[in-house]
Amino acid sequence: MKQFVQNYRSGHLCVANVPGPVVRAGCILVRTMASLVSVGTEKYMLELAKKSLVGKALARPDLVRQVIAKAQAEGILEAWRQAMGRLDTPVPLGYSSAGVVMDVGPGVQGFAVGDRVACAGSGYAGHAEVVSVPVNLCVKIPEGVDFEAAAFVALGGIALEAVRMAQVSLGETVVVIGLGLLGQIAVQLLNAAGCHVLGVDINPQKAEMALQHGAEAVATDYSTLSAICRQRTGNQGADAVIILAATPSNEPLEQAAELCRERGRIVAAGLVGLEVPRKPFYDKELELVVSRAWGPGLYDPNYTEKGLDYPLAYARWTARRNMEEFLAQLAKGTVRVDHLITHRFPIDRALEAYELILEGKEAYIGVLLTYEGEPDLSRTVAVKREQTGQGSQRGQMSSVSSVSSVPSVSSTPSGPLGVGLIGAGQFATGTLLPAMKGLRGIHFRGVATSTGLSARHVADKFGFEYCTTDYHEILNDPEIALVFILTRHGSHAHLVAEALRADKHVFVEKPLALNLEQLRGVVETFNVQRSNVLMVGFNRRFSPFTRWLKGRFAGAAEPLAVHCTVNAGPVPPDHWTHDPEQGGGRIIGEVCHFVDLIQYLTGSVPVRVYAETLESPGYQPSDNVVITLKMANGAIGSITYVAGGDKRYPRERVEVFGGGAVGVIENFKAATFIRGGRKKSIRNWLSVDRGHQGEVEALLSAIRTGGPAPVPFEEYVYTTLATFAIEKSLRTTQPVAVDPHSLFVNEPQETGSCGA
Repeated sequence: MKQFVQNYRSGHLCVANVPGPVVRAGCILVRTMASLVSVGTEKYMLELAKKSLVGKALARPDLVRQVIAKAQAEGILEAWRQAMGRLDTPVPLGYSSAGVVMDVGPGVQGFAVGDRVACAGSGYAGHAEVVSVPVNLCVKIPEGVDFEAAAFVALGGIALEAVRMAQVSLGETVVVIGLGLLGQIAVQLLNAAGCHVLGVDINPQKAEMALQHGAEAVATDYSTLSAICRQRTGNQGADAVIILAATPSNEPLEQAAELCRERGRIVAAGLVGLEVPRKPFYDKELELVVSRAWGPGLYDPNYTEKGLDYPLAYARWTARRNMEEFLAQLAKGTVRVDHLITHRFPIDRALEAYELILEGKEAYIGVLLTYEGEPDLSRTVAVKREQTGQGSQRGQMSSVSSVSSVPSVSSTPSGPLGVGLIGAGQFATGTLLPAMKGLRGIHFRGVATSTGLSARHVADKFGFEYCTTDYHEILNDPEIALVFILTRHGSHAHLVAEALRADKHVFVEKPLALNLEQLRGVVETFNVQRSNVLMVGFNRRFSPFTRWLKGRFAGAAEPLAVHCTVNAGPVPPDHWTHDPEQGGGRIIGEVCHFVDLIQYLTGSVPVRVYAETLESPGYQPSDNVVITLKMANGAIGSITYVAGGDKRYPRERVEVFGGGAVGVIENFKAATFIRGGRKKSIRNWLSVDRGHQGEVEALLSAIRTGGPAPVPFEEYVYTTLATFAIEKSLRTTQPVAVDPHSLFVNEPQETGSCGA
């Protein structure tokens, strides 16, 4: 299908051919009939993306500081690689559309195939022939409202939320600064609410349009507007000012403060400067609100991704209810948008629409993209590549053919090993795939992601033969021998089991499972499929610094003591890693790395754990923990995992004591070994090496030679069980045994992050 996208690094725009989306639980699959270009927001994004790297840095100094901090802690190369990886991610444009329901996902109620719906949400209701949208971001289109008008739903919701934030009432005087799309809609809504509306815009046509549709007076300059406001309010000032302009300047806020009466209200909904001038705000005791999109719930994963609505008694106007009300006002005729549509372009000519906006050669207000003809619903597309040599093939975004037309290669250990990916987020594109790209003897065959755009981007960038939104294509492909599972944590266990049953070798990023039931399923499947190699992405044991240090302690005649300090940093409380079903929390999802590392360095498995949390406001219970592990051979491991440190301090430090020696790994950039007063060191000055390439090399070697797996499966089981025991210890404040027999005993379910 066709989707309009932008590369944020280069600013390049194109209509990409991508696999069609799969309807997910809680979502609706919609065939788009019309989508609206948000000329203010999208123009800002376009202009920022087209800036040079220096220009982007000047525009976002906050992100530059993050890159500098990462470079200081982990090296210039690692910081550069991660920054460029993020910039190179394609951005789907658009967030307001309308169409017809093609399918409904599990758990969706109130919608049926054939319903006319309006959709909203960045990353959901974009400029694409088919979109998959969460149920709380979809509303039915009432009778009398066509698709073009309904495509304004997100913009209408934004204007409506700004009006609500202004707390206006019948008879109040309200000034609207900026009379573009949002301003024109806001003027009509305010007029319908019985307000006296004044407006200003430097464009005379927009000012005149507002005057014809609800404004009582308009101006094209501030001095005229100020005089009108004084005259119409008896020199008292406006009751409220709504800023809907798009400019980095602080001038609109300063003007709003001057226009307001004492104790007036200012709502900033546009992209404007927000440096508050203290004197007028203090003198008048003004109230400032920054309106957030089209209502409560929009940025809450529980609302958008899980479909949990807010009780009406506690949140009368949510994002979805604002969308519904805007469409209701369209149906009543109190708000019109037909006069706002100045241009229409079919999706094939979307580039012309954006050139119009960027170049400004002719006047525009509302720009619509239209969709004619039947969309291509293929969920798997082939990527035509130029044969430019091993590891340097690049995809052409406009080229699509059937997968069967792609010549296949051998996936047997005697030839290039066919590789397939399920999931391709930032870790895959920024870390793992770059580490793999230089390896010989592998063939990037297919990549599956939940969104066709990300699958297509990864296929193009790293030279995969095809991309898909149906992961079963990867599992059923006879040319793929090795599957990499890089999805969110909650799906790891069942995907591993499916891949093993499909007779694939498997690499799965940590963790292996989130609970006993999931782990039990993996163990049962692996015991049947032991001929396949299974590796979990515990990469740190494969770092050259770890292996070098372990070799130095090889002759130690006593159990070792290993301590890991992890300056992990905070994760937002609403991030998916904290979700019990998707992420499992930071113990299961992150601390597992260091449990495995301690196993490797001590040469033993954990038999008992004890953990305590640092109770601190603003943190999850698993954010700051100190853990002790007793190993079967008498060794002791400890982990200090904290979120409250400074980013400029190195992220990880490992200390090993025993046999009259001391070893230290400093953030996987350097290692030191001291014995008998002598000191040996190794160092990488430019970047960290946490072992990602080393682990893949070990995996490929085991598959090709038919030798044993690089890590015994039983160690993965112990690591996973140890994380479950750590969580239990945090809850009970008692030591907890790591007992593999628990896999075969029906016990209460242990899931998710402690307290999450």
